[in-house]
Amino acid sequence: MRAMADPATLSGRLTRFARVGANLGGFAAGVAATRAAGRPLDDPRNAQELRRVLGGLKGPVMKIAQVLGNIPDAVPPEYASELAKLQADAPPMGPAFVRRRMTGELGPDWQAHFADFPLEAAAAASLGQVHKARLASGQTVAVKLQYPDMGSAVEADLGQMDLLLSIFRRIDRSIDTSEIRDEIAARLREELDYDRERRHLSLYREILADRPEVRVPAPINALCTPRLLTMEWVEGCKLLGLRDAPLEVRNRLARALFLAWYQPLYRYGVIHGDPHLGNYTVADAEAGIINLLDFGCVRIFPPHFLTGVNELFHAIETADDDRAAHAFELWGFRNLTREIRNTILVWAKFLYGPLLDDRVRPIDLEGRPGEYGRATAFRVHQELRRLGTVTIPAEFVFMDRAAVGLGGVFIQLGAELNWSQMFRELIAGFDEAGLAARQARALARSGLASAPAGG
Repeated sequence: MRAMADPATLSGRLTRFARVGANLGGFAAGVAATRAAGRPLDDPRNAQELRRVLGGLKGPVMKIAQVLGNIPDAVPPEYASELAKLQADAPPMGPAFVRRRMTGELGPDWQAHFADFPLEAAAAASLGQVHKARLASGQTVAVKLQYPDMGSAVEADLGQMDLLLSIFRRIDRSIDTSEIRDEIAARLREELDYDRERRHLSLYREILADRPEVRVPAPINALCTPRLLTMEWVEGCKLLGLRDAPLEVRNRLARALFLAWYQPLYRYGVIHGDPHLGNYTVADAEAGIINLLDFGCVRIFPPHFLTGVNELFHAIETADDDRAAHAFELWGFRNLTREIRNTILVWAKFLYGPLLDDRVRPIDLEGRPGEYGRATAFRVHQELRRLGTVTIPAEFVFMDRAAVGLGGVFIQLGAELNWSQMFRELIAGFDEAGLAARQARALARSGLASAPAGG
């Protein structure tokens, strides 16, 4: 039995909008009052208050705030550092809700599929929760069950994201966030579709099949619906529990993480857009094997975007301004003046820095995991304030988030690798037509052939 996705009902949306809006509306009123009293909008105390307000909420709005906080230049720097501290989670459903939801997805005889199905969640997140169950065949599986009325919650919280962004625009007009907003909305709506996530699982199993250091769980197709995802259970421990392991162990794990994220990107034009620590575990520390989890947020890029990624790398490497200008156009930036382009290049040189430095080194020579990239992003942001408004293209959002998020993990691991060598191996012989062909084959095999170029 395959259930239909929850509609984003008007009543559910209004209820959620009122609850979340009361919190954010109160914050906006408080900011206006403190501004009238002489406190500037970008005062760090306002940013701390926003984190406090959001910290009392659960569900999609937390995920939205967390994403905004991890995208350099999406919001003013004072707010970015506070939003990045948020954790997207939600209270788990009780047993009665779980029974009702499982009946809705698999029918009244749903328990016949399982030898054991604990009604208590093994893990809870922003959109759903995971149960560790055992099938009638004896196989242990992870059953990811979406919370009720998530369609309504997402649509209501996207409306509150517009309120947040309107507040940020009053503080700083240097960044046009319209494409960022649309990109986050598109990916978040996709995360509600567990059938699409099932196909993402198949896609990643296809494109990482030659990487034994990365394990991707197999979906159990017969027990999947648009709101229920059943996959094999993969055992693993938390990555940061190995921060004190020998350097060679930490380096092997960092290499596996690098390949898990960037082989799909540079060879297939696909990226896992959520580098949250909960989305990977360590299967075998000594062998350097990781489990890659949670494939709701996956971005599929048009092949020409990856041409732009490689072109910008070579433009920085050779100090070729014309090549850099062309690369930015391929990335989706439009009508950049030379001054604005040179300012954005400061950020690009930061991201590409370890990839250009052909030696064994930490990812960040300063080694500050919680602040990775923030100092550079702040300088760039301040200069853009002076120069004018820049529209950040949609394609930039989740690639940038992954780079910054993974960089912070590499710092926390204390990994020291030749990042340049690993990167050059991935892009060796890059050819846009070849990437397009590989992407098309992988999408077809995973059932995503009809996916639009943007994901």
